[in-house]
Amino acid sequence: MRFLHRQGRGQSGHLAGRAGQVPGEDASAGFHRVHQRVGAAALRQAAGRVAAFTSHEWIGDVDVPVAVVVTTRDTVVPPVRQRKLAEAIPGAEVFEVEGDHVACVAAAEAFVPALVAACRRVSEAAAGAGLEHGCEVAQGIADDCIVERGQQADLTVVGRDGQGAAYRTGLIGSTVNGVICKTAKSAVVVPTTAQLAGPIVVAFDGSPGSRIGANVAVQVATRLGEPIHVFVDSKDKGRAVARFDEVRGIVGSLPVPVHEISSTLGRPDVKIVDSAREVRAGLIVMGAYGRNRKTEYFLGSNAAAVVRTSPIAVLLAR
Repeated sequence: MRFLHRQGRGQSGHLAGRAGQVPGEDASAGFHRVHQRVGAAALRQAAGRVAAFTSHEWIGDVDVPVAVVVTTRDTVVPPVRQRKLAEAIPGAEVFEVEGDHVACVAAAEAFVPALVAACRRVSEAAAGAGLEHGCEVAQGIADDCIVERGQQADLTVVGRDGQGAAYRTGLIGSTVNGVICKTAKSAVVVPTTAQLAGPIVVAFDGSPGSRIGANVAVQVATRLGEPIHVFVDSKDKGRAVARFDEVRGIVGSLPVPVHEISSTLGRPDVKIVDSAREVRAGLIVMGAYGRNRKTEYFLGSNAAAVVRTSPIAVLLAR
């Protein structure tokens, strides 16, 4: 387990740029600029999704070391609610910052040390639980730093929805996009709505990337004891039969249940996400690249679409 916090040059100004706010621009001006760019309807939709989100049904089941950074003068998410969240997580430790909701940008000199301290405390707790761990502060371009450190690991895990998530449309954050395009390692992209518990859906199209994905899914399912659902796009019936035969040879020896899903209509990326929703999957596994790797920097088209739209964590296998 490795925690990497990226400390930008010039801290508050650099972080403000990452959040979509122009350095030196006040919050109202920044909001007006975002409003002009995305429109009132998109802002209302984003606000509705944020307001509807709740973790009360599952937050008490979190069983890994956790630290919560509380902004004590926050008027958007009141401190009492932040502390209530911390109290609901077994063993969570609170780190307070004297600042409001945008302290990570406007008061970076206070927020960053608290964040680093929280990461280090989680790292120490991981060590106490016997987990391999590390915590470090890196300077430079965020995605390059993450990719560089990721070369020493088997898997890189990144959150899909960053500080500007409420205003994004079909694109993921630039840092996340840079990481999953540049890394040579498998990566898990986690949206804010992910549960990270439940069956595993494997998207298989017979490409080299999907074979890698199926093998990775076997390893994950064996460790977690979760069932696997294999998705095959079956518009061509003969090809679909051959693909199911091939994937059975990869996952057939698993000590967990294996189910098969096929689809004859619609876009594969949409059907993959819909199938994962239906089985209440905790993870979608697919190859980072499909059959055409001429533009491999941009991922396969189905992989990119699933990462953008899935409410479930996606493991891009390499």
